[in-house]
Amino acid sequence: MVSCGNSANKDAETVDTTVNESAKGGKVEFDESVFDFGEVKEGEIVEKIYTYTNTGTAPVILSQVSASCGCTTPSYTQTPVLPGKSGEVKVSFDSNGQVGKQQKIVTIVSNADNRVTTIQLKGEVLPK
Repeated sequence: MVSCGNSANKDAETVDTTVNESAKGGKVEFDESVFDFGEVKEGEIVEKIYTYTNTGTAPVILSQVSASCGCTTPSYTQTPVLPGKSGEVKVSFDSNGQVGKQQKIVTIVSNADNRVTTIQLKGEVLPK
């Protein structure tokens, strides 16, 4: 009876795991969510590529990536990112007219379990 019980338990565990995994979605995890570019002269363009990994169990699709300011332009992986794979969000910050301490936030909306995530670009722009 013990071996029959173990066999039945293994089958039940397999079914439970499959059900639980299919109920979960993707998950976006950034390697680095805040980038400090230090000091730059006004007029310089700062670029940073943020890499994320889908640590969930379903494909992740980024549906909207928007910046807190018109001086910051994001571009991103447009294709679905499969579980265990990585995607990118590239951010360009034009420091022209942005003298002083800067903190730019990029908001990422996706179909992942953590639907809304943010990344930041910060530093200081020195006058010309």
